Amino acid sequence: MKKIFFILLFVTTTVFCQKKVNDYKYVIVPTRFDFLKQEDQYQANSLTKFLFKKYGFNVFLDNEKLPKELGDNRCLALTGTIKDDSGMFTVKTIVQLKDCYNNIVFTSKIGKSKLKDYQKGYHEAIRDAFKSVQAIKYKYNSNKIQVVDIPKKEIEAPVIESAKVIGAAATKKVSIDSNVLYAQPINNGFQLVNTKPERVYEILKTSVKDVFVFKNKKGILFKNENAWTAEYYEKDMKIVKHFTIKF
Repeated sequence: MKKIFFILLFVTTTVFCQKKVNDYKYVIVPTRFDFLKQEDQYQANSLTKFLFKKYGFNVFLDNEKLPKELGDNRCLALTGTIKDDSGMFTVKTIVQLKDCYNNIVFTSKIGKSKLKDYQKGYHEAIRDAFKSVQAIKYKYNSNKIQVVDIPKKEIEAPVIESAKVIGAAATKKVSIDSNVLYAQPINNGFQLVNTKPERVYEILKTSVKDVFVFKNKKGILFKNENAWTAEYYEKDMKIVKHFTIKF
């Protein structure tokens, strides 16, 4: 009976994760994982990209040129990372997928290896963990309705649009802010101040280059060419702002 219960639980969890993951068009893999000292150490990042691609994902390293739609809206992608849970004698790794708000969408089973060579051990453990990713049988749900950010030509002046996309909140479209913000380091991120000076935002680092999450807001800040875009919600209203930020 217990065996049947765990099988049903695994199948249910797999179907739920598949539905969530299928809503995302891309995966971005960091060039350096948190537990490694160098970019692509042990070729762990290259292998991770290869395995995501092998199992049907449209995947990029975070230092590669991205498609325009992904550059304009990082929320189209999940971030694919590897977590290290190794012990003294066993290499253990976990595959995680996070959305642009740093929420965990998927966590794999623990991949294991007892190989003593670090590169071979991490490769075996990562491949073992990716068996959970393979089980998802990923296929992008192109019919997913998404809130689309406004084209640049439409943000010359402030506009408030009251219409709602099905199942999504209305979006307040905000013009480019002419004020420059200045980044001052804080724990795990920066506070952004204007010239008054007063603090406008607090942002926290993520594992993806040029992408931050707001400390006290539900949203992200990301770089689009030479400008920075802030996307967050206030009272179910999606706010989109554009800034020049000096780090």
